[in-house]
Amino acid sequence: MRGGQVHLDRRPVLRGVDLTVRSGEVVAVLGANGSGKSTLVRALLGLTPLSAGSTLLYGAPPARFRQWWRIGYVPQRLSVGGGVPATIREVVASGRIARQSRLRLSGAADAAATDRALEAVGMADRAGDPVQALSGGQQQRVLIARALAGEPDTFVMDEPTAGVDAASQQLLADTLADLVSQGRTVVLVAHELGPLEPLITRAVVMQDGCVCHDGSPPKAVGAHALPGHDHVHPHAPEKPVGPLEWRPTA
Repeated sequence: MRGGQVHLDRRPVLRGVDLTVRSGEVVAVLGANGSGKSTLVRALLGLTPLSAGSTLLYGAPPARFRQWWRIGYVPQRLSVGGGVPATIREVVASGRIARQSRLRLSGAADAAATDRALEAVGMADRAGDPVQALSGGQQQRVLIARALAGEPDTFVMDEPTAGVDAASQQLLADTLADLVSQGRTVVLVAHELGPLEPLITRAVVMQDGCVCHDGSPPKAVGAHALPGHDHVHPHAPEKPVGPLEWRPTA
């Protein structure tokens, strides 16, 4: 992204952001509620239009990008519509669509990738259940599995641990550690890193739509650093990065 600006309802949400994510990086986008971190990753993918500036995905603008199999996106929540209920397996298997074509429909490789993804998030035993019956945290695990099934080069995750219990967070951390060891790229939005912290190679901290820190991850302090701390309360506006206190180094 170069000079990225986004206005929503005439309000500036991103203010001239420059950001380059390199292959193999594990980047955490941090910040208080309303700082623009989710808008940043959505704008990077072309899901939220820029008011000014530009974005390239593997060298191409999002509107002309065609290699979507290279990117696995995990949104904040699963959109469950009406009609025929979808099973967990069906949702996870949809992560393979970008790798298919009119000449190559679903096959054994797709089924195997779906099985591996379900196993990775601990949902294999419920593959036939309808997603509508799942809790919010379980639906988040299904979204992660859908991205895993696509076997992308880059994972973009918008608060993947929100509403997920500690055991599932550790399961995600273990899964991502394996992907990182294979050279995959990860960009994730988070309030707190928890078990993901050892994997993070770079932190981008947002404040009021601007990047206020780009470098080593800031350390959690106070109650936020205690094991089991559950981040559910809002941040005061004067806190630049919410539960992660960042102080610039000399």
